[in-house]
Amino acid sequence: MTMNPLITNDITFRKLSIFMTFMEKGNIARTAEALDISGVSVHRALHTLEENVRCPLFVHKGRNLIPQPAAWTLLEYCQEVSQLMARGLEEARKTAGIGQGRLRVGTLYSLTLETVPHLIMGMKLRRPDLELDLTMGSNEALLRMLEDGMLDAILISISESAIDRNSLEVLPLFHDDIYLAAPATATLDTSSPADLRDYRDQKFVSLAEGFATYAGFQEAFHIAGFEPEIVTRVNDIFSMLSLVQAGVGFTLMPGRMKKMYENSVQLLKLSQPYQMQQLIAIVFARNRERDPNLLALAAEGRMYARSLNPGA
Repeated sequence: MTMNPLITNDITFRKLSIFMTFMEKGNIARTAEALDISGVSVHRALHTLEENVRCPLFVHKGRNLIPQPAAWTLLEYCQEVSQLMARGLEEARKTAGIGQGRLRVGTLYSLTLETVPHLIMGMKLRRPDLELDLTMGSNEALLRMLEDGMLDAILISISESAIDRNSLEVLPLFHDDIYLAAPATATLDTSSPADLRDYRDQKFVSLAEGFATYAGFQEAFHIAGFEPEIVTRVNDIFSMLSLVQAGVGFTLMPGRMKKMYENSVQLLKLSQPYQMQQLIAIVFARNRERDPNLLALAAEGRMYARSLNPGA
């Protein structure tokens, strides 16, 4: 289907919007005030619209523009077109799953302890009818699902992720320190922060590649100058720490897991060369920034971030 050649590229929705507002307000000054633009812009839009329509729409009477019958006829069709386009945009968003009663959120497993429940509770107060679908996975997998349109927003660590700030909106929530986690039965020197070189002979468990904590794990041991003996790699942080609890090996873990495991796993702060932080953030597509559901999630995220750092 081809576009009607009689409709020129110069007839824009902006011009039609200005025209409809002028027809409602009756003069250029009130139209300019209602649209927060200059009177010159209103006059130019009406003049060029008249040229593009190729028939007289107004006559000058003093300093006023008086609509002709053709203008009132055009107004009827403009209103129809605007209503039809509004429905079209709404249907397009429905097809894309945007702005509806469901929000698809991806998260790291470790954020389900505190951060995600807090955000969900806040979201239910803001938008009681909204359903949240939760998907858990690695940094890498969640980013890929966001890019493929399978998720609307994700909560990830962006310290080791290649985030395209031109296409993705990033809302920081908090920074998280990394700790050495050891079985409760291990004999540790707790008088000073942990130097990973002192644990060269220990066995370790880790997350699989693609997880944020795995990237930090690799970097820390690169600085330490040796390859740790990794007994097993797992696909979620709870399984990894269960193996530590069982005495299978040591690991590195983010501080957000401390509350759950501080009584069953020994935790040591890392010495200065190995200290690192993860930046936890909400990430979503920049072209979705006006989606009301994502606006609500972003607002809740900002409140949560302020609650963690009241002085910021």
